[in-house]
Amino acid sequence: MKKVYLETYGCQMNVSDSERVASNLGSQGFEITGREEDADVILINTCSVREKAEQKLYSRVGRIRHADRPTPIIGVMGCVAQLEGESLFRKIEGVDIVLGTRAVGRAAQAVESVLDGNRQVVDLGEREDNYDWTVADTHRHSQYVAFVPIIEGCNKFCTYCIVPFSRGRERSLLASEIIRQVLELRREGVKEVHLIGQNVNSYRPESNVGLEGFAGKSAFSKLLRAVAATGIERVKFTTSFPRDFHEDIVDAIEEHPNLCNWVHLPVQSGSNRVLKLMKRGHTIDRYLKQIDRLRSSSRDIAITTDIIVGFPGETDKDFQETVDLVKYCGFDSAYIFKYSPRLGTPAFEMIDDVSEAEKTLRFLELEKAQKDSQNERLKRYYRREIDVLVESQSTRTENGLMGHSSCHKVVNFVGNPELMGRIVNIKVDEIKVNSLFGEMVN
Repeated sequence: MKKVYLETYGCQMNVSDSERVASNLGSQGFEITGREEDADVILINTCSVREKAEQKLYSRVGRIRHADRPTPIIGVMGCVAQLEGESLFRKIEGVDIVLGTRAVGRAAQAVESVLDGNRQVVDLGEREDNYDWTVADTHRHSQYVAFVPIIEGCNKFCTYCIVPFSRGRERSLLASEIIRQVLELRREGVKEVHLIGQNVNSYRPESNVGLEGFAGKSAFSKLLRAVAATGIERVKFTTSFPRDFHEDIVDAIEEHPNLCNWVHLPVQSGSNRVLKLMKRGHTIDRYLKQIDRLRSSSRDIAITTDIIVGFPGETDKDFQETVDLVKYCGFDSAYIFKYSPRLGTPAFEMIDDVSEAEKTLRFLELEKAQKDSQNERLKRYYRREIDVLVESQSTRTENGLMGHSSCHKVVNFVGNPELMGRIVNIKVDEIKVNSLFGEMVN
């Protein structure tokens, strides 16, 4: 039995793809191993969003090839594979397989082809019509939490983003298939599902099968209600796109306690001028109205975001508007990135006129403003009781356990490992930058 080691970078969609690759390989007689040194095959699931992804892949493959052991078969999956295609064979010595983002269901075929003596196997084809989206319970990243893709690809074409080119156009799964998966996951003991996609609230299936009878102005809000009706204990979703985020999503959260009180809503900039350069399709006025609606909810909804600093043409005034937005919104957390150009995107042709030093200064200033705001927001949890899904042992406390709240906060506490997979009530008695600490309440 050949052993396969999977290494995954990037977003939840990549993690989900790797889970399905592991399921596919396992069903064809391969063994998935957690030890790289034992592997006959190493598959690297890549992400192209961050800077210098190709160079990092080159270094990673070099380390594998020069390790003191028999050289394994090396495969590259994911966004870098889709974008670079066969050129990876010329650019990086030692790559045997290139597998595109929509070819993950044929991973076993690609590996078997190399084992049969074929060299430089490439598959950048479309997903099979009968593609099975389910993941074997032995190959999920968690026994209690599962990712359920509802839409893949992106039609938005923000000027800085490579995703529409690496993931293709938006394709929504049928609601009936999503509901079938959630029901099956519930039967298997999963407590929390994450509905995932590049833009989940852009969900528009070709058929309404599975959504009949559910209220809501958008297909996504109907889907939220349909998934909530399965009785699964928790439902989260990410990532939301401001242009397609409608009030009926908040209505659905308020109506169904198992729809979790967390929304990730990337703003990217606080300047309307920069948003227009980015082709985001939303304005700050509209975004702030969405924030105000979330803040006025009867649920205490945690709001997180993504922000880019130093986009081409961003002035000091534009940046200050982003700082002011962060202070107003009071995000529970924010992922802040310094702009870096991506070959193939419209922004790559723009003049990158904000120096690296200035990008760093802006990053640090915005990070401080966000941390100050975040610390104020976190104070509302002190001495408060919150429900936590116990997911794993904690590395932060002796005899500790770790889990997430419904508002997606990391919570650490001391408890018996027999609590794994249960939702317990924790009273918060300490607040740190990225996590909460507390004690269990009987």
